[in-house]
Amino acid sequence: MNNLPENWQQTVVQIAIEAGDKILAVYKNAFDVEHKDDGSPLTQADQDSHYHIIDSLTVLTPDIPVVSEESHKAGAKPCESNLYWLVDPLDGTKEFIKRNGEFTVNIALMENERPVWGVVQAPVMGLIYYGGPKFGAVKQSGQDKIDIQARQQANLSCTLVVSRSHLSDKTKALFAALEDAGQSLDTAASGSSLKFCMIADGQADCYPRLGLTSEWDTAAAEAVLLGAGGEVIRFSDGKPLDYNKTDILNPEFMACGKLNDTTKAAILSWYKNST
Repeated sequence: MNNLPENWQQTVVQIAIEAGDKILAVYKNAFDVEHKDDGSPLTQADQDSHYHIIDSLTVLTPDIPVVSEESHKAGAKPCESNLYWLVDPLDGTKEFIKRNGEFTVNIALMENERPVWGVVQAPVMGLIYYGGPKFGAVKQSGQDKIDIQARQQANLSCTLVVSRSHLSDKTKALFAALEDAGQSLDTAASGSSLKFCMIADGQADCYPRLGLTSEWDTAAAEAVLLGAGGEVIRFSDGKPLDYNKTDILNPEFMACGKLNDTTKAAILSWYKNST
């Protein structure tokens, strides 16, 4: 990271804000929805944000490659650089189409297959989260900035974050198993990478993701959560997610704050017994 320019964090935050402005310019008017080869939706906002971020990061750090969802091709080889940007220009396109405001711009700095810093910007909400494991985590609204921390779970009371677009039967089965094990559960719903940020901000304890995601969906938000003292671990073995894989898809995982050992063990045990 020694080749990063001075004040790079605030510059990248500003790039994310500008990308968000381009998204809002489309959001405020009628727009068409196309579909990519995998069936996922694509709008002009995705593309406008993508090109702005790519162009801006290339000027800021010309020697650091940029990998974006909208430029990634199926079967592409992993990035050969150990330092690169990983971008989701519009995370939560389904939320964008629904016009519920719960979509984000995600930009992550990756080093040695792990996210070391990230920014998550929610254009409609006017919220920005940024940070990393060596940088702490910050929540910004307008000119107001506060340091944020994941909370310590209170006894066996657990607030689980659920996706507005992806609440599966498998996730419901996990909730039932935790309640059977004596956990007192609350839920909070959100879209896109804001689910991670709710945990980083101390609003919730855990986001179990029992379904497919891609590396650009999680990298920036994971960096913020790590900066806030939380973690993201695979259900299969309790270890962190790997990045820059040949397969861009993530395994199933949970993002969590400071869970107590009993709750964490109950979740991992349920997963082991359910597969």
